[in-house]
Amino acid sequence: MFFKDKSKVVEISLDQIRPNPAQPRRIFRKEELLGLSQSICENGLLQPLLVRKVASGYELIAGERRLRACRMAGMKTASCLISSCSSDESAVLAMTENIQRSNLEIFEEAEGIRRLIEQWNITQEEAAARLGKSQSSIANKLRLLRLSQEERQRIVSAGLSERHARALLRLENRDHREEVLNKVIDKGYNVRQTEELVEKLLQGGKTLSQKKIPVIKDVRIFLNTISHAIATMKQSGISAQTLQSETEEYIECVVRIPKSQAYAGGKKPA
Repeated sequence: MFFKDKSKVVEISLDQIRPNPAQPRRIFRKEELLGLSQSICENGLLQPLLVRKVASGYELIAGERRLRACRMAGMKTASCLISSCSSDESAVLAMTENIQRSNLEIFEEAEGIRRLIEQWNITQEEAAARLGKSQSSIANKLRLLRLSQEERQRIVSAGLSERHARALLRLENRDHREEVLNKVIDKGYNVRQTEELVEKLLQGGKTLSQKKIPVIKDVRIFLNTISHAIATMKQSGISAQTLQSETEEYIECVVRIPKSQAYAGGKKPA
């Protein structure tokens, strides 16, 4: 029922076509648009735009990339098919076209689904039926929106997948998510490695930066530290000395510092 009144192709001025407010795509890569624009210049617009009539002219239903590429090519008009669908039907078509093309960025798709649910005031189950997806798939995609805008941007910029993002969602603490995300991006972890890293953090209950304090059993290290401290004080003009002795049970180390040099002005603070 969406495609009534489309029996012929009509040339419409690009100035009369406005974008679809329900368009889920937000990122349009310039290099891809340039390539499409060059193709349109050489071969023409092989697939017409799909529009619907509105009070101010025409509203695009499907073909946002083609519309932008036509404008980049300097075209004044474009071939269009006119549909008499409603605004709700137009929103469904805009979403389903992008889903079928499978080139929507993961958070664009999630945002688009959220907007449709809010616009139609429907449940996730109803949205799944309209979009031809399972309810669990819709729920998983909507969960991605729990990530902050900054986290989403970093995930997209790093070329991480939806499964990477879903692994991060297991961490409720945002600082923990940031720490894991930093490591995943820096090390180039795949999904399995990311899931293992998250699981390790959840089981350990500590951040990745909380390393265990090494246990030093060789007391010579501590004695050398004391000797180094005495030497430093002597270089500063303090007549410090250390007396070391051993018994059958203990190693005894005594540090002596003249009181006259131990306190500023030679007086012990109150």
